[in-house]
Amino acid sequence: MSDKKLTFKKRLHIIKHHYRGKKMAPAFNALHTFLFAPDETTHSGSHVRAADDLKRTMNTVIMALIPVLLFSMFNAGYQHFSAINGFPQEFSLMNDFLTWDNFWIGIIKVLPLVVVSYGVGLLVEFIFAVIKGHEVEEGYLVTGMLVPLIVPIDTPLWMLSVAVVFGVVIGKEVFGGTGMNILNPALTIRAFLFFAYPTWMSGDKVWVYQAVERAGGPDAISGETILGYLAQNKGAEMSYSVSDMFFGFIPGSVGETSTFLILLGGLFLIFSKIASWRIMLSAVIGSLVMGLIFNGVVDQGWIGETSKFYGLMSFDFWQHLIVGGLAFGIVYMATDPVTGAQTNRGKWFYGFFIGFLSVMIRVFNPAYPEGVFLAILLMNVFAPTIDHYVVRGNVKRRLKRLKNATILPKDSAGKANELHAETA
Repeated sequence: MSDKKLTFKKRLHIIKHHYRGKKMAPAFNALHTFLFAPDETTHSGSHVRAADDLKRTMNTVIMALIPVLLFSMFNAGYQHFSAINGFPQEFSLMNDFLTWDNFWIGIIKVLPLVVVSYGVGLLVEFIFAVIKGHEVEEGYLVTGMLVPLIVPIDTPLWMLSVAVVFGVVIGKEVFGGTGMNILNPALTIRAFLFFAYPTWMSGDKVWVYQAVERAGGPDAISGETILGYLAQNKGAEMSYSVSDMFFGFIPGSVGETSTFLILLGGLFLIFSKIASWRIMLSAVIGSLVMGLIFNGVVDQGWIGETSKFYGLMSFDFWQHLIVGGLAFGIVYMATDPVTGAQTNRGKWFYGFFIGFLSVMIRVFNPAYPEGVFLAILLMNVFAPTIDHYVVRGNVKRRLKRLKNATILPKDSAGKANELHAETA
């Protein structure tokens, strides 16, 4: 088996050298490096040998997303059958959630979203690589997994295809490809879907499988999200517990519901040093601060129960973190190393305003109560500005210290050094 594998690898290397310099070389090289490590080494200039590269970084993020994907496949079926038959009185994880019927719904609805996302996105990447004559970059490996997890379960596949083409071309390729884009491509795709097809991105029918098909009929079902209930001041009609919200047994975008698994994924990314804990922590703090402000406004009686903002303003400030896509956005998207802030101090400001603005958009835009994606896109634009002022502030402080520094005369300096040696 090893000899065959070695022969196959050697043949691929021979074919790779045959196509070197030709038009289709980038497409073949992408397939080659996907199967085997490249046989090229650095020949000149200083360089650092390390095990981590872009492909390994992307694969680590995908590993952190796999549990969320698997959970979403079971939850797709669970929400569908619960909407039809009613939620079980005594919930059993094995008998009500981890069932083949639930998983089958996930296979026929979630997996096609993943396949279309990767298929269309990588096709665009290959086309641009061949046209521009550069290697196919691995940046879309994570984007391709994120996209199906942030859309409603019943999103039409053709609609997703159009959005993916738009997001990859406009969100990344026009800026020069992976590492050059200023906007998160997955969020660009989500924003395109929302503004181009708003009826498929909001409401009470798109979050549960077959809710759109059954609309208007005798067997119609509803799948309103928690944020949807709150935006309509119908919080009292919700039957979801805090435990349901935290573990994810609620309707929502495909992969955003389970805060528990998202939290585990975030810890894994922090432990592997792929994602910034500063951005995550500051975003959590920002959302809590904004939620506390809104709770304070309600407690002071400045907003009455008849106000259209009352439902989301009165929602417990900490519960904003366990509903909607806030946790998912903070962990997997705000921490994007390309579009986020680069300086350590800048990451605190960047993350704080993402959390702060996310809750603000939720409350003041009842038509679109999920605000984290818009908040991250907005802060993507301001991330370079934040870093600019952080660096500028550091330079000013260093110049000030240099200006205030006194140069002692030779004799005084010598005595000072002797005194320092004695005390040491």
